[in-house]
Amino acid sequence: MLLMTSIIAAILTIIFVKLSFAVIGLRRKNKVGLGSGGYDDLERAIRAQGNFAEYVPIGLILIACLELNGAPWWLVILPGIALIIGRLIHAKGINEPPPNFSSRVLGMKFTFGTLITLAALNLGWALWVWVLAMSF
Repeated sequence: MLLMTSIIAAILTIIFVKLSFAVIGLRRKNKVGLGSGGYDDLERAIRAQGNFAEYVPIGLILIACLELNGAPWWLVILPGIALIIGRLIHAKGINEPPPNFSSRVLGMKFTFGTLITLAALNLGWALWVWVLAMSF
């Protein structure tokens, strides 16, 4: 079962929906059907949502792989929390006019650090499980 992944995915989905509603609201307010129409606030909202959609799926896949391969719950939940924090910081930073580059950079550091950590954890855990399986 993917209990930890389910919780992390649900939280991330709520954030994504909130970012999507922000885009929809600004599109309606500015009467823009496609693109940003030259509105800076809409452009920032679009990029916050798009950036979220670009990075979260691979993080969730790696988190699910860890959990499916039997990693302890804390090894699954900690990177999940870091991914959530990174995405929140980034979204807040990109939506502040003018974009708050220090928050965006911090959010991306959290995100990239989490993705790199998840890749390493998956490799290490898979090798550990494989070595244990081969020794019996």
